[in-house]
Formats: sequence, C-alpha cells, structure tokens
Amino acid sequence: MRPDDPFDDAVTARAVIAADGTLTQWSEGARLLLGHRPEEVVGRHAAELLADSAGPLPLPEDRWSGTLVLRHRDGGTVSVWVLAHHRQPSGDGPGEWLAVTPLEATDYDLPDDPLVRKAVFQSPCATMVFDQALRLRGVNDAMARLLGLPADHLRGLRPTDIGGRPQHSELERQLRHVLRTGRPHDMQTHMKARAESHAHAWLARLAPLTDRSGRVRGVCVTAHDFTEQFRARERLQLVNEASSRIGTTLDVTRTAQELADVCVPALADFVSVELLEPEEGGDETSGRLSPPVSLRRVAQQALAHDAPTGSAPVGELVVYPEDSPQADSLAAGHSIVASVTSGDLDSWLSEDETQARRIEKTGVHTILSVPLQARGATLGVAAFARSSQPEAFTHDDVLLAEEVTARAAVCIDNARRYSRERETTLTLQRSLLPRSLPRTAALEAATRYLPAARSGVGGDWFDVIPLSGMRVAMVVGDVVGHGIQASATMGRLRTAVRTLADIDLAPDELLTHLDDLVLHLSEEAAGDSGPGEVGATCLYAVYDPVSRRCTLSRAGHPPPVVIPPHGSALHLELPSGPPLGLGGLPFESAEFELADDSVLAFYTDGLVTSRERDAGQGEALLLEALSGASGPLDETCDRVLNSVLVPGGATDDVALLLARLRGLPSSQVATWDIPADPALVAPIRKQVLDQLAAWELTDASFTAELVVSELVTNAIRYGAPPIRLRLIHDATTLICEVSDTSHTAPHLRRAKTWDEGGRGLLLVAQLTQRWGTRHTTEGKTIWAELVLADME
Repeated sequence: MRPDDPFDDAVTARAVIAADGTLTQWSEGARLLLGHRPEEVVGRHAAELLADSAGPLPLPEDRWSGTLVLRHRDGGTVSVWVLAHHRQPSGDGPGEWLAVTPLEATDYDLPDDPLVRKAVFQSPCATMVFDQALRLRGVNDAMARLLGLPADHLRGLRPTDIGGRPQHSELERQLRHVLRTGRPHDMQTHMKARAESHAHAWLARLAPLTDRSGRVRGVCVTAHDFTEQFRARERLQLVNEASSRIGTTLDVTRTAQELADVCVPALADFVSVELLEPEEGGDETSGRLSPPVSLRRVAQQALAHDAPTGSAPVGELVVYPEDSPQADSLAAGHSIVASVTSGDLDSWLSEDETQARRIEKTGVHTILSVPLQARGATLGVAAFARSSQPEAFTHDDVLLAEEVTARAAVCIDNARRYSRERETTLTLQRSLLPRSLPRTAALEAATRYLPAARSGVGGDWFDVIPLSGMRVAMVVGDVVGHGIQASATMGRLRTAVRTLADIDLAPDELLTHLDDLVLHLSEEAAGDSGPGEVGATCLYAVYDPVSRRCTLSRAGHPPPVVIPPHGSALHLELPSGPPLGLGGLPFESAEFELADDSVLAFYTDGLVTSRERDAGQGEALLLEALSGASGPLDETCDRVLNSVLVPGGATDDVALLLARLRGLPSSQVATWDIPADPALVAPIRKQVLDQLAAWELTDASFTAELVVSELVTNAIRYGAPPIRLRLIHDATTLICEVSDTSHTAPHLRRAKTWDEGGRGLLLVAQLTQRWGTRHTTEGKTIWAELVLADME
C-alpha cells in the first residue's frame, strides 16, 4: 500500500502507527469498525487494540498481511483481514495498518448459487469475484497463484490493493462500469505473479453476477493468459515501426539515431550505435574483427538523460578491448548477450573502473551486442542495455534485435554509399567549375553554387571568359539530371563553351554549335531501350566595355535580371530559344546598351522553383532581393540565397552569377582609318608612337610598333578596305586590332629558309601574349594582346 492509493477513509478502516508502535492516525472507517474515536486511541500503543494484548504487533520490514482479532470499544472482538506495510522505502518512517474488511458475513454477500460458485471457483481459468463494494470475496487457485498470495489473504482486497499498478486502477474503473450498466465487458491488463520477474498479458472477461431478482450483486473476473500472442504482436509492431521509421533519409547519423529511437523503450532502456571508421579508399570492413576494436559512436538513446553503458558522447571514438560485448560480437560475427549478475562482464569491467562504476550506478544488468552487417560488410555494432526493465534478454528479444538491426544496417550502408557517391560527384563538379573568376577591366563578378539538399549534385555551372578586345563572356547552364553523369556532361559542355568562345562566335552561333554537341552526346548515351536522356539549358552573354553593349542569347534558360545603377531590378526580355538537345530550331540574340555600374544577374531555375511554390513567386522574391544591389556583390549573393531559397535548402542545384559592368573610358581607346596604301604605313606607326607616349606607355613602343606594322601591312596586302586600326589599353594590357571587310582569315605558318614572306604572323605571335582573329558581320578583325608588365 502507498499513501497515494485511492482508499475511501470513510469506509476503509485505516490506522497509521509510528516506528515505536504508537498510533498517529485513525480513520473514520476504523471508528465505525471498532467504535473508538480518534482522540481515544491516537497516541496510545497499537498493541492495546489487540484482543490478546500480549500478542505480537505486526511491524514488518516491508509488507505483512494476515488476520488479527481486534478489541471493539464495547468489549467485544472483531476478526479482520489486515494489510500492514511501511510508508517509507527506507523503512525508517511510520507503518500503516489497513483493516480491509471484517471476516464475518455482510450485506454484500453474493448470491449462494451452486452453479455460479462452481463456475467461478472450479474454473481452470484464473477467476476472482468482487462484491458491490468492489471487495474481493473469493478467488480460485489459479488466480491465487497468479497474484502470489494465499486465497485467505486476498479476501477483502480492492483492485488497487492487489499491487497498486495503473492497470489495476483501470480494472476498478471497468468493474464500476459493469456494476452500473449490468453488461459484461472485455479488457486487456497486465499482472505479475510474485514468483515471476515479468508481467503477463491477460484478456479479462468482466461478467455481472445477479441475484434471483436480476439485481447486480457483484462482478466475476475471468482472465485468460495470452502473453505469447501479445508479445508476438508487440514484436511484429516493433518490426513494422522500424521499417517505417528507419531509413527516412540518406544520412548515416540520422539513420543510426532512428534505430536507437525505435528500440527505446520497446526493446531496451538504452541503445548505442557505433560504426567502424571506413578504411582508406572508402572500402568497408569484411569478415570478423579481432579486438581491440575502435568504433565511433554516432547515435544513442536512453530512458534517462545519462547513458548507462558508457560516458562516450556522440561523435567520440571508443576503443573496446577483448571480453567487452561489442568487441566479442564483432569477433564472433553474431549477437552476444552478457549478464552483469552472471559475471560475463567481470573481466572487462575490472580493467575499466569508470565503466564499472557507471554500470553499477545505473543498474544495468544485461547487455545485448548485435553486429551491423550489410552486403557482406561489417559496418559497426549496436548495443542494447536493460536496467529499468527487470527481465533479461530472451531468445525472442535477440531475434527481434537482429531483425531490426539488419534493416538498419542496410539503410546505413545505403546512406554511406550515397554519401560517398555524393562526395565524389561534388568533388568532380567542383573540379570542373572555375576555382576563381578572372579579373577583367570590363566587370566585377561574384558567384555562388549550392548542390541540391536532397536530390544530389546536378549539372549546374557558370563561367566568366575573357575575350579579345577587352570583351568578356558570361555563361550559366543547367544539365538535366543529377549525379556523376550530369556532372561529367556539365564538364564537357563547359569545355565546349570555352572552346567556342575562344574563336569569338556570336552568342546565337555558339548555342547552335552547343546544341549539336548535346545531340551527339544524346546519341552516345542512347541504349537499346531508347534515346538518351542528355539535355541542358544555357544562357550566353558577351559584354563589350568599349561600346557598353551586351549581346545575349538563351536556350530554354531563365532570362537574366538587370539592376540599373539607380533603379529597380527587372528581367531582360530575350527570345526564349529551345533547350539544348532538341536540334533543328534556331537561336536568336538580343543586344542592349547598359550603363556603367549596372549589375547583371544570371541564375539557374533551382533558385526560384521548388515544390512549395511556383516559379512566379520565386522570381518576385529574386527581384525584390536584387533591387538596390549597390553594395558588395558577395553580400548581394548571400542576401539573394537567404531571401529566395525555401527553408531546408534547395530541391535542385543552384548557380548564381552576379556581374557589375564597367565601361572603358574613351580616353583609353584610339582609332584610325587606314588607307589601302603600303606607303602610308610609316605615318601610321608615327601616330601610334605618339599615342603611346600620351598614354605614358613608351616602354611598349618598340613591340607595339612592330606588331602594328605587321598587322596593318597584312591587311593592306591581303584584306579589303575599309581598314581600321584600334588601340585599347587598361592598367595591365595593350591590345592592337586591325579590321577589314575581307572574311579570309590568316593562318600562322613557318616560312622556309629561302621564302621572302610568311614570317609576319610568326613574329606577332612571338612578341605578344596572344593573338587571334574574330569574324564580324562586316568582315574580320585581327588582334594581338601585349602584357604591359613584360614591357618594363
């Protein structure tokens, strides 16, 4: 009995006594039973109430029940069944008597029907009978064995007196319901016999007992033990729960934590999951392991906040020596159950005093260690410990733990393989993306790349490519799909774009060649089952800082956003163009004149589209985040990602490229129209030298004079008028350009010993950093680039 048990003191005769036997409390029920008022007995020795005052006073160390003969106030005697116990667990506090009921007959006798009594007390099922006051009036032998008390000692008890468990409180509530309604009721409950360590599951039938007039006078409770079926159902439920809760993500740590969460408290009071460190090269360990074994704890769960099987926090490397359950199970390759009470852990705990103190403090009595194995590889070990649950691990528990752990091991192995492939793909993609952006006089750029949070690394890319004449190309693309194949395709397309940009193709022509390449890649990827799945979108733009004009073309890609120096962000209206890989459809270009300090924003659709919203909402957020982008571009990139991306990360790859445009001042550009007369080359060289002196670039005069002379002479001899010479310079570079209306491009060749010509372009190539030819709608331009630092 406990002080919080639901007794009605007006009915129950209760007396509380101190350790010395002095009565300290006397209930109203005790007064009705024995006639003594509280003020007459409180403070007196309880032994004085015994009919035989010389008899012993039941003050047990824990609990005592039996019959006593007590003296009534009028001098008579009353035989009662008494339950006595100590209130305090330590046994130092006062004791308590509970006179449950007189043993004489009362008005609550059950009907004396021989058939009822035979059905109740001779039934092979565990049976007990309660009267209208919910007093236990009789039990058969099967029920007495179940409750662990003699039948005579059980008479007069209430349901909560049998053990004080919450299940018995529910039993009392259901008994009252049957008494009130007169209808039978079925319920499930758990009861534990004193001789057993674990509770049994019972299916109880509560049937009303009536007299001849049909009046309900009591309730008959018949219990059927279905513990095995109940436990089988619990095991099946745990396996089903494990299949739905473990492996919800492809994250190793979270999957291990899901295993621990599922098994506490259904299977154990504490669960830890520890994994082997991957071997060099990423290979998993196969076969059995010899102790000592180093494992990294990745997850744990406990009923209490303190982990009972070890003080190692999540993430720490733990070394298990020989004779520890974890090392032994990995060495044996199968599950091991170790009992503290049986001495299975003595050798291990004698060497690890910290572990021994911790196990003793938390009361762990059994540890079950199960290896994590999947696809022939050993991943680690899961340890299950019991402390609050008094039962040791049974054979069925071991089978259940192995079933759940096997499912988790496959999920952990899948997560590891996915993580390894994702890291490989991400490494590949990072190697294919530009490590740093080139510094050019035409623009300042900043970029961001984010792999998809859930679907894996894709084929998004960006690039900034310096072109001739101080121009610069900007490109953003998106390959369909995810994984290594998409990253590899992205690398091939980025290389192709750089190659095509190097020959100065117009944006629409470049996309046409890129479309042909994607068609070829699709044919290569095609199998016997059908066409390949290669596809991509792309946006290509070329900005000329001299004219401050930008030419753009796109292939199924989102249009760029422009942010004027003093205005709001808006989309540039471009012809959409088909995605790459369709073939046969043309691409169109559009040209815009952009003011200095304008910002162009290029992005992939992963930034503005998601499952939670449509592209229109994302684009509105993007325009809002880009408006007023006058600060540093890196800060603008971060603001865009924080404002536009949905919580939890992007569902697709995100590539973002911001470029602040800078026009070249007219003072850094000089242009001359060249007559088609070789005799006038000398005056042109003089004008070039004067211009270099005005620019304070006299160190480059000799080389520049030779280059200009060769290019102009070559244009006069082989080109078509009109001919134009242009010099462009910035802080580090001087560019010489000669344009004419002929479409014939010169080729570099090595002249033979007796040839009088053919050495001009070879000389230009030797004297300059780089040179080349670009075709225009009017003809061609031959250009050569000198690095001013080399001229000093």
